[in-house]
Amino acid sequence: MANRGPSPIWPQTPRRRRAVWNYPRPYRTGIRAWIPSWRVVVGTALTGLSLVVGVFTAGWIGWSVPEENTEIGSETTTVYYENGQVMGKFAAVDRTIRSLDELPPYVGQAVVASEDQNFENHMGVDPLGMVRALVSNVTGGTRQGASTLTQQYVENTYYQAGQSSYADKFREIILALKVEDQKTKDEILEGYVNTIYLGRGAYGFEAAAKAYFNKPAAKLTVSETAMLVGIIPSPSYWDPRFGKESRAVAEEKWGRVLRNMADLGVITQEERNSATFPEPIKYQPPSRAGQVGYLLEEVRKELAEFDITEDDLMKNGYEIRTTINPKWQKAAVAAADTIPYKGENAASKNLGVSIVSVDPKDGSIRALYGGKNYEKVQFNAATDGKAQPGSTFKPFTLIGALEEGHELNEYYTGNSPMQIPGWTAVAGGPEVELTNFGTEEGGQSFGDIDLIDATANSVNTVYAQLNVAIGAKKSQDVAIRAGIPKESTNAELSNVLGTEPVRAVDLAGAYATLAAQGTRSETHMVTSVKKGETLIHEWTRVPESGVFKPDVMAKATYALTQVVEKGSGAPAQELGRPVAGKTGSTNGNKSAWFAGYVPQLATVVGVYQTTPDGGQASITPFGEWAGGSLTGGTWPVWAWTEYMKTVTEGMEVEEFPAYEPPAPSPSPSPTPSPSPSEKNDKVMVPTGLVGQQITTAMATLAGAGLNAVLVEVESEQGAGIVLSVENEGREVKVGSDIRVEVSTGPGEESATVPGGLVGGDENNARREIQRAGLEPVIQYQPSDDVEQGIVMDVNPDEGAAVPAGSQVQVIVSAGPGVFPTGDPTATPTGNGNGNGSGSP
Repeated sequence: MANRGPSPIWPQTPRRRRAVWNYPRPYRTGIRAWIPSWRVVVGTALTGLSLVVGVFTAGWIGWSVPEENTEIGSETTTVYYENGQVMGKFAAVDRTIRSLDELPPYVGQAVVASEDQNFENHMGVDPLGMVRALVSNVTGGTRQGASTLTQQYVENTYYQAGQSSYADKFREIILALKVEDQKTKDEILEGYVNTIYLGRGAYGFEAAAKAYFNKPAAKLTVSETAMLVGIIPSPSYWDPRFGKESRAVAEEKWGRVLRNMADLGVITQEERNSATFPEPIKYQPPSRAGQVGYLLEEVRKELAEFDITEDDLMKNGYEIRTTINPKWQKAAVAAADTIPYKGENAASKNLGVSIVSVDPKDGSIRALYGGKNYEKVQFNAATDGKAQPGSTFKPFTLIGALEEGHELNEYYTGNSPMQIPGWTAVAGGPEVELTNFGTEEGGQSFGDIDLIDATANSVNTVYAQLNVAIGAKKSQDVAIRAGIPKESTNAELSNVLGTEPVRAVDLAGAYATLAAQGTRSETHMVTSVKKGETLIHEWTRVPESGVFKPDVMAKATYALTQVVEKGSGAPAQELGRPVAGKTGSTNGNKSAWFAGYVPQLATVVGVYQTTPDGGQASITPFGEWAGGSLTGGTWPVWAWTEYMKTVTEGMEVEEFPAYEPPAPSPSPSPTPSPSPSEKNDKVMVPTGLVGQQITTAMATLAGAGLNAVLVEVESEQGAGIVLSVENEGREVKVGSDIRVEVSTGPGEESATVPGGLVGGDENNARREIQRAGLEPVIQYQPSDDVEQGIVMDVNPDEGAAVPAGSQVQVIVSAGPGVFPTGDPTATPTGNGNGNGSGSP
């Protein structure tokens, strides 16, 4: 076919190339040139839909529901005193998980009413809410997330909270849909109320109820619940404790939650209208200040021996019951606080102080003081520190000798100094001279004395002879059997003088064996560990009876009572009941002890002083003992007595096993020849005691080998002041009785604290105390067990004789509330909703 030429009909024009941006469209005019064709609109929509479906599908397939955050299951472990009061807590986060069934129904309902009213109907996300949030965000309105409860639960549970990019939100949507597919609505809501952060360090409603209202979540009111729910979006700013502005916002949100609950029929309009804004308690952040830290650390160390780790304690929500008596612990603190650290005659800041009480029947530690403030010093002087025990080790040698057939009526020469055949400082070394404690040069000589007096006066030279006779390994064996760890003993002859450092808690455990008359129990502080109703750990170790024979223990205990009756432990007579014990000091006075017991309790009080580099230093005398040496017969026995006065209040007076002191031995046991420096058996009665406290005078006389016989006299002098000392400045025979007149203070009328107050109401107690001529002083204390307004305790005890007009402290339950004013005597305003030489 021939090639045609140009068409005569259509003019020839050049063809136009299509561009990516083909607007304005050709062959269209006006606005139509800018409107896409239907093909483009449909194609774009299909492409976008395909893209969304593809991304969603990829997310659905690629994003599985991950493991919960490790902290989500963490619950707070609570530690209790023996009476059920809270001691302290272990917590990674403050959380206690509760099922919905354990919470009031309006807790979950309030959350739904405030946070997601469509919760029961949606599938995990709320499309309408998402569109509303998108419009608000795009148009510059308030930034919204449109998160449902399920999405918030996912955010709190499965990945880092606070992620808010659109990619994060898309992932959150995918996981929310998957979670809804795997869990029921109740499971999601239960997870939410246990994971949401509500401020004050509290996660979940159980912890928040205690942090804000000092009550379990099961006891939350509708109004309290509404306040907690209202501050969910920003608890760190809307907590009313932050000031007027925060309180105003909290009240506004509280009102909104109540309104929503009424609109949904959860509460009635009448309930809404009558509701008042609840008053949260004063925030008290967790603290390990004071004694709490020391006690919790001992709990941690003890449970670690039973494979319960610190991680377990921080996360597993245990309930731990201990043996610590809070009243006794407080008394130990009070005794330790008598040491002055400021002003004239102050003690060294490097002084280590220990007070430990152990129950002889089972080895339970009832009180343990090892430092003033755990937050400042984490070292526990009673369980971490060690010091030479001095003469508190002599009873172990005495028991060993009694087991070997020796008797208390045996006589030994107690002169000083003495070179004792076989006595060496170290095994295989040369024999060395030994001295007794005393103010005289070369120590005090006692002549020939029996083991009873040698024990009462802590005569080193007699006990050294005894240890040579039975062998150092025997003394070591007795100490270990009593409860002293082997590493705190040695097999040197000097072990009788307490040369190997020991912990106060171990010494207390050993003396508890003596108090139990030969039955040994392991010391412990934890009785049980529970997880809900499941028992995780329980102390079940049975005491070991027969460690020492009863007749041996009766003899040893009798000898130790004489330390109190006529020796360096004389101040303990003020306890007014049978007491056995032993003082202990060391060369250079680097440590000082009193280890004593009544039949129901063994207590050890010890002090030692360290150098800045951790070495041992001589104790700086303090307080009324600043003019002399700090020995076991000074502050330790005085503090022991003051502490035990509180501890034994109301405790039955029990006697030690009956024992008839032996008749004197017809002739002294063979003794080594006295050294040339042997003294006679005379001693001068110390001077300068008039005007001193009686405890100081008794200790001074005991140190001189004399027995103070007290005579109480009314005078204008203060109670306890020495008025006269018989034969003062004269020479008398060692062991003589010295009459000491002591002031009881000016005579005054007495009154009796009324009975029947405990368990009655506060007003009745006030009236009865006033009628008795006494002044009531009311102190309120929180209590979960005793109804508000009921008297829990009085001090002095009911029936006690006291001077007329004295104050009587009345402890009244404030219910489970607190004292926002910080004044324990104020009416509660909460909602009703805590050493080598072994001298004496």
